[in-house]
Amino acid sequence: MKKIILLFSFMLIGISTQAQEVKKNKNAKVTFEVDGICGMCKKRIETAALKTKGVKFALWDIKTHQLNLIVDERKTAVTTIQKNILKVGHDVKGIKATDEAYNSVHPCCKYRDEEIVLDHEGSLKKQEKKQ
Repeated sequence: MKKIILLFSFMLIGISTQAQEVKKNKNAKVTFEVDGICGMCKKRIETAALKTKGVKFALWDIKTHQLNLIVDERKTAVTTIQKNILKVGHDVKGIKATDEAYNSVHPCCKYRDEEIVLDHEGSLKKQEKKQ
């Protein structure tokens, strides 16, 4: 009788442990903010995200600074993607890239420099008027 109760107890523990596992989504939609100002930034950010194992789709919007991703959570974590973007010199929602990484970006991509940002905003306005 003790063996049956013991066996039954182990089965219940096993079932409850298995039920508590968090299912990871293979097509999770993730969005977060990444700093940048131009098309070269867009390419650099999207490439850094896509080179991360498990990232299936990456699209960064220049105006809103939002990076939209489709990620296989079984293969990677959002923090890993963010670290890869930080490594190429772009700040991620409140986390600054190292000065070394930031200084490696093209001079026109210095999004922390107010003059360069204003220059890019002027270029965007000129392009919008042409359309």
